[in-house]
This record gives sequence, C-alpha cells and structure tokens, in this order.
Amino acid sequence: MNDKPKIFIVEDEKHIARFLQLALEKEGFRTATESNGRRAYEKIVQDHYDVVLLDIMLPEMDGMEVCKLVREISDVPIIMLTARDEVKDQVSGLNLGANDYMTKPFASEVLIAKIRGILSRRDNIPREEEKRFITGSVMLYPERYEVKVGGEPVELTHREYELLQYLVENKNRVLNRDQILQQVWGYDYTGDTNVVDVYISYLRTKIDYKYNERHIHTIRGVGYVLKD
Repeated sequence: MNDKPKIFIVEDEKHIARFLQLALEKEGFRTATESNGRRAYEKIVQDHYDVVLLDIMLPEMDGMEVCKLVREISDVPIIMLTARDEVKDQVSGLNLGANDYMTKPFASEVLIAKIRGILSRRDNIPREEEKRFITGSVMLYPERYEVKVGGEPVELTHREYELLQYLVENKNRVLNRDQILQQVWGYDYTGDTNVVDVYISYLRTKIDYKYNERHIHTIRGVGYVLKD
C-alpha cells in the first residue's frame, strides 16, 4: 500500500505540467496528470486524489466548471492555477469551492508549502469531532473521503465509495438492487441492474477477500446486507 499523497495535475501546457510533476515527485508525492477538463472531471469521479491542482484555461471544460462539478460530489482540496491575476477570477474560483489560488508564474516551493499545509490541516482534524462510520473492521471518514479496513487505507473509486457508504449507513439492513440503484446511481439510471452485482464484487475484492473477512452478505432473491 502506497501512503504517499497523490496530487492530480490538471494542466494543458505540457511543459508546466511536467515541471510540476518533477517538482512534486522530488518532494515525495505521487502524481497524475491530465490536460483535458472533461477527462479530468471524470478521473476525479473515478479515482482518489489528495489534492487537485486545477488550471482554469482547459479544453472542453474550463477549470471553473470542473471545480463547480467536483464540489457537488467531493471535498477533495483544489488549488486553482492560472495566468489570470484579476481579483474577480480569484474570487470566482474561491466561491466555487477552491481551497486556494495561485497565479502563474509562481515558485514551486510556495505551491509545495501550500499543498503541505492543506494535507497537514486535513490530517490533524480532531478525531473526536470527525464524522465517521464504523462497521466491524471497516471505517469510513466522509470528510476525507477515506476508507480503512483494520486500520489500513483502502483505495476505492468514487462509485465504490458511494456504494460502500450506503451499505454502511444501512448496516444489518437488507437492501434490494432497486434501492441501491436509486440511492447510489440515481433515480434516472436506465442501465442494467447487474451493475450492482458487479460493484458488490469489486468491493468484496477490496475489503473482504483481501483481508480474509466477510462484511458483505448476499441474501438470495432479495439483495445485499453489510453486517457487523
């Protein structure tokens, strides 16, 4: 398990993205990059990142729109990166939910200090004040969008996390596929109901089979239940 923070660099200027990637990896961070706004949003939904560095001027979907959409589903820290230095642009980004704002050009040392500050504040949230769900050895931290099994961090996609949280919030209660689809995929989902079975299988692989435990149970002909 790699515990190094993962930084997502969303930047369409290749030389800047590469510069940031090298600077961050030198400081011990893991990195991922994307140059397209729409694809960046899709990756944020699918994967887990500790901090997102988000440029404003991006193809297909600009950074402001990406920030707005991400804030509807995640509280991942976002630092806006842009060549724009007008106050109104900074205010717009912050109002949409960005945690900080940096204007190009900037010193990588300053950016890294900001990232470390964000991570430090996140890691030092008083545990007695932090919302969490516990079922057996499974622990969810909604504010940090994190999952641990037996104290060990588990990386889940956005959909896997939403499904697990719904099961945990309703632990010891049998849920049928329609209930799960409506709450996790939404009332307007029109795809195959087998998607629930597929994602239950993904979760079992990550939190049951890997740790030789059994949290998710199948109730034949009805649905699924997560038990203590």
